[in-house]
Parts: sequence; structure tokens; C-alpha cells
Amino acid sequence: MAIFVISGPGGAGKGTIVDQLCRADPDLWLSRSWTTRARRPSEDPYSYRFTDRSTFEAHIEADGFLEWVEFLGNYYGTPLPTPPEGADVLFEIELQGAESVKQRFPESVLIFVEPPSRNAQEARLRSRGDVEETIQKRLRKAEGEEVLGHEIADHIVVNDDLERAVAEVAGIVSLYRG
Repeated sequence: MAIFVISGPGGAGKGTIVDQLCRADPDLWLSRSWTTRARRPSEDPYSYRFTDRSTFEAHIEADGFLEWVEFLGNYYGTPLPTPPEGADVLFEIELQGAESVKQRFPESVLIFVEPPSRNAQEARLRSRGDVEETIQKRLRKAEGEEVLGHEIADHIVVNDDLERAVAEVAGIVSLYRG
């Protein structure tokens, strides 16, 4: 079983790449992260396991997360993976979580996705319905994430063309499957 981690700043297009990758590759099992934040109007209800604070905190107490963090007043967490037999695991998580997965599973492959520019990132955040305060916080956070992402990632993919970026990530996955 191979473990792949896709990370990057908000608005880089991680979710879109992961959706297309998983549709094209039935042997990838996506670990669905949990969150206490509200679902965006345009967001797929299966993009996260949306839950309340008390349920999330009970899962923390039960050691049910590989990693978790509180960001912008909401919890986000990666449950311990339970893939079906023969599947490779794919995580789509924030950089702090990616670091935790890499520490726990050193053989995991960290793919850092970044937007082609800060303007493109801002436009993507706006198009998905984020509020202004969240957009500004995510843009400020992205600068540090990109520095760290370049330091710890096994591969960096610039999402300037979706079709090319998906193909590049699929190629990386194939490379590590042997």
C-alpha cells in the first residue's frame, strides 16, 4: 500500500485535482477529513465529514485522528486510515497535517500543489464563496505554507492548467506504485 498526501494552500485547487484523480483511478482510496466548519453552498457534501464540535472532540479523546488542528475557529482532522484491501491511500490535507502524516509514515509521498499566482489563488477563494476575512487569512497563511511546502514536499505541482496538473499528479502516483 502506497500513501500519497496532497497538500497546499487554500485555493490551490487540491480538491479539484483529487476529485479528478480519484474518478480516474479506482485503486486510490481517499481518506475523508473531518471538519466542524459549515459546508459552503457550492461544496460537495462528501468533501468532508461535516460534524459538530462535541462529536469531533469525542473522536479526539478516542485517539481516532492521525492529526487534527483548529483553524479559523473550526476543527479539521485526519482520521486514522482504514482503506479497503489492495487500495493505496490518498490524503488531501493542510500542510500541518501533511507534516504529521509524513512523520508517522515516512514512506508517504507528499505532493505540494500551489496556485500559479496569489491573484489566481484569491480569485479561486472568492469563486468558492469564502468570506472576505477568511480569504485574507488564507492568503496571508499561504506565503508561509509555500516556503515550508517547498522544503518538505517530495514533489511540487503548480496548478496553472488543471488537465496538466492532474496528469502530473497521476504520473507521480504511477512512479511510486512501481
